[in-house]
Amino acid sequence: MDRVAGSAEDRRARRWLAERMQARGLVSRTDDVGNVFGHTPNVADRRLLVGSHTDTVPAGGRLDGAYGVIAALEVLTTLHEHGHPAADALEIVSFWDEEGAQPESSGGMVGSTALCADPHLAEITGFVELHIEQGPRMELAGQELCVVDGIVGVDRHLIRAVGETNHAGTTPFVLRRDAGRAMVRAAAVAHDLMRSVSDTLVGNIGSFTLDPGAPNVIPGAAQLVLELRSPREDVLTRCAELVLEHTRAIAAEEGCTVEHRMLSHKPVVAFNESMRTLLEKVCRSTGRPAGSLYSYAGHDAGVISAHVPTAMVFVPSTRGVSHSPYEHTPDRLLTQGAQVLLEAVIAHHDSY
Repeated sequence: MDRVAGSAEDRRARRWLAERMQARGLVSRTDDVGNVFGHTPNVADRRLLVGSHTDTVPAGGRLDGAYGVIAALEVLTTLHEHGHPAADALEIVSFWDEEGAQPESSGGMVGSTALCADPHLAEITGFVELHIEQGPRMELAGQELCVVDGIVGVDRHLIRAVGETNHAGTTPFVLRRDAGRAMVRAAAVAHDLMRSVSDTLVGNIGSFTLDPGAPNVIPGAAQLVLELRSPREDVLTRCAELVLEHTRAIAAEEGCTVEHRMLSHKPVVAFNESMRTLLEKVCRSTGRPAGSLYSYAGHDAGVISAHVPTAMVFVPSTRGVSHSPYEHTPDRLLTQGAQVLLEAVIAHHDSY
């Protein structure tokens, strides 16, 4: 699936979604940002928002985001066709540019961020997002449903070693201040350091640069980007400090210094306890008890949660594969997730 936000395919899909809503007797609206909303003709003044996003990463899968949007459409259609009072108290959405896959993107979550600054948010009583897990934990644990506790914090650090550029053919090893060697050594032990801090933490070095980057020049500078994710802020801080401590020690052995700058910090998100409890009760009452976990991927729900009561439900991802054409979840589990979403909407209406 190639529906990178703003592409012709993405815009065509949003038009298709709006037309599908209208064909089912619903009212569709696309705001100035590109969010597509849908509700009944007799929509209530205050309503629950349900949905996700339909944009993808390049060459992505069919489920990430789109599953939650189509499930929301089916829920609203079902309630509307049966004349259920919860239909008028429900609004569905496909957010614009959740993925942030464009080269010039500011990091995604564009549509949900825009909604949080829109007066329309005052009409929203809460938000529920149904999504695939995008990881292997549910499948490994044999879980068919999970109520999400929250979203992990994500920190990105730029770490730069500074040495001395020199001729690689004429400079003896003992006289080198090789920033590349210092940073390679530091990167080689970083994963072991991260794993030693906490089993709640995952991290990555996905960007590594040598300067000037020529085969016959000793790097005078080298830098990497370290990304850390954990549901605990103290773990994020402790891990960054540990990696930096070891990097500085290694750099000193190589005659180099270290510079550090935090590139970004996304704090840990905890979802609304009452909304999570409601979803857990729905799962139990229908004989489908749910597990719980933190999401290690970002979602629009994390943005919305700062403003209205928010919760998420996960279904498993086969082999944990996501952002890939091989993304898959069995139809039975997709249907079960949609059924839980339907019953959660009704339960929310009855309790509001």
